[in-house]
Parts: sequence; structure tokens; C-alpha cells
Amino acid sequence: MDVIELLEIIGAGEDSKTQFKEFFSSPDALAAEITAFANTNGGRIVVGVSDDGELIGLTLDKVAHLNQMISNVCSQKIDPPLSVETENVKYEDRIVVVINVPRGINKFYVANGRDVWVKVGADKRRASREEMRRLLQESSNIFADEQPIPGTDISSLDRSLLEGFIENKTGEKIENISVSLKRLLNNMKLMRDDNCTLAGLLLFGKRDNQILSQHIISAVSWYGNDPAGTEYRDSEDIKGHVLDLFQNGMAFLKRQLRKKQKGQDFNSLGILEIPEVALEEALVNAIVHRNYYVESNIRLFVFDNRVEIISPGCLPNTLSVETIKNGVHIARNPILLSHIKDIKGIPYRGIGTGITRIIKSCKEEGVSVDFIDEVEKNQFKVVFWRE
Repeated sequence: MDVIELLEIIGAGEDSKTQFKEFFSSPDALAAEITAFANTNGGRIVVGVSDDGELIGLTLDKVAHLNQMISNVCSQKIDPPLSVETENVKYEDRIVVVINVPRGINKFYVANGRDVWVKVGADKRRASREEMRRLLQESSNIFADEQPIPGTDISSLDRSLLEGFIENKTGEKIENISVSLKRLLNNMKLMRDDNCTLAGLLLFGKRDNQILSQHIISAVSWYGNDPAGTEYRDSEDIKGHVLDLFQNGMAFLKRQLRKKQKGQDFNSLGILEIPEVALEEALVNAIVHRNYYVESNIRLFVFDNRVEIISPGCLPNTLSVETIKNGVHIARNPILLSHIKDIKGIPYRGIGTGITRIIKSCKEEGVSVDFIDEVEKNQFKVVFWRE
């Protein structure tokens, strides 16, 4: 980092990726700041700058003391240990130390043997229990869909859905399988001992199950283009297992969109203004790849100039919009992912080509599409633009 870049950073002020500190007199305080960045999306701590952006600088003795403190903190005060990079930047007769903290890959990181910190804007706070579970999920230590749901059992599942799924997956009638149904569901991780897993309920839960009512699709068709508007054409809370969510979500979208004639007979029904295959891929991805630790719903918003499909949870780990465009994906819900392609009526292939299929079909029809990873809002958005 050169002086010009440093001054630009200071001039822009603090945010979720940048923190100013005059100095750290306490190793515990330094550990808290570093873990907050590591547990979130990484960032930099600029030491030698006041909160209001005044460049105060450090003496050579303080620089040496700080670098020794950083080494000790990262190896002894943070669990698991974490590596950071430091840069000393000299401006006139003053030295500023920039601590570059990576986005952690072994979350969550505990500071001082007791605290788990996360960044919220320019500030930090202690992580809640649900946030700690999400952090563990990001490092692939636990998955939401494999968690057993207390109070559920095999009677919580729709028998007819199960029979069709098992026959489709195994090629055998359920009565011809040598192991018990309960053992088979445990082997498939759709149950754990006597309880259904979240994946089992999402795939085959009875429609009136309370857990399913916590993971719905909120669909709204607005007048105009402003999500803060109060007038809407249509709205629906779509509930049920994943097949219900997909089929009813697609039905809502198709009701709101125009059909156009494109080289077809006058009496034909026409084709959707947005390619149906693109809408299907985006909706299935929202269902399969959403973060089920985030207490929010999938949202389908139809505006005059666009359609938004919003999935709770930003992209996991090291994924970016560019990497998913190239077919890279990380299984956030591996059990759901492994079984959903065997559910009749859901066109999901599970080979990481969904995003490229969206891009290809939209390009062929002249429809613009954007993929937006909204880290601050902890959500991922696909936007299809309408004429």
C-alpha cells in the first residue's frame, strides 16, 4: 500500500471493511477486532489513525511493540490461530500500521477464550447463537439441513411423496426394499434416529408442519418499480415442502409476466417474456442453496421493470458472482442437494450449471440478468430486467 492509497482509505472513513485505531494498549482489544473481521468478511485495521480520521502516526518503538503484540495475539489469544499480514506505511514523519485480516476459513474464531465477535457496519458485536451456527456452517463444520428436528418422527412425512421418491431413486417399490423404511431414511440422512432432519421435512414434510411454515416464499407483484410502495397487484405466502414451493412459486411468476409471440402462430399461447428455464433455475437455486440458519423467507418480487428472486444468505465461503458464473458451487445444504434431483416435478440437475443456463437462455432471448451478492443484507439476488 502506498501513501496515496492510504490517504484515500482514511478519507473514505470507517466501514464494515475498515477500522481506525490510534493504538492498542490491550492484547484483548486487538484480539476482539481481528476476530470480528475474520468471522465476517475480512478487512483491515489501520493503526495510527483516530476514529475521526486524523492521521496521528506511531513511533518506531510503538510499531515494534504493536507487531510483537499482533504475533502473540494471533497465536495465543485467538482460537483457532489466525494469520494476518501487516504493512508499515510512512507519511512524512509518521508511520501507520495496516493489519490485513483475511476472511476466516475455520470459523468461528474465539477471542480471549470466551467471545465470538462479528462486524456490523463499522462496529462489532458479540455473535448470537444462531450467528455462531451460521459461522460453523460457512466452514463446513455443520449443515442446517442435517440437523434433527425435535418433536418429529416418520409420521411427520408425506407417505405418498416418499413412495414416489424412493421408487424413482432406487427403481424398487417401497414394499420390495429389504430394509425398514425408517432405516432407509436414516441411511439417506432424511432422519436421524427417531427424528426427521430438516432436509427430510423440507423434501417430504406434511403441508401443515410448523417447521415448513418457517421457510415460506413471500411473493408480491407491485405496481411501479419501488419496493417501498404500498400498492400491489397480487401477493401470496407460498407454503409447503419444496415441490409445493417450486410449483406454486413458478405459477405465481407466470401469472404476473406477459407472453409474447415470437415467430409463432397467432392462436398460440406465446412464450414468457423471461425464459421459463431461467426462472426455474433461479427459483430452484433459491430453495436449494438458501441459508436455512437465516430467519428470513425467499422473496419473489415482480415490478414493472424487473423480477427479483431473493434468497436468504449471501454466497458462502470463497464464492463470488464471477466464480458461480463459471460453474463453481459449494453445497450449503448437501442432503437437500443430493436428493432434490430425484423429486419428480423439480427440474434440478445438481451439477453446477444452473447459472450458466440462466445466462445462456437470457442472452438468447435478449433479457438482461444480474446476480447480486448483498453481503451487508446477507442475501443473494437474481434480477431479470423486463422491457
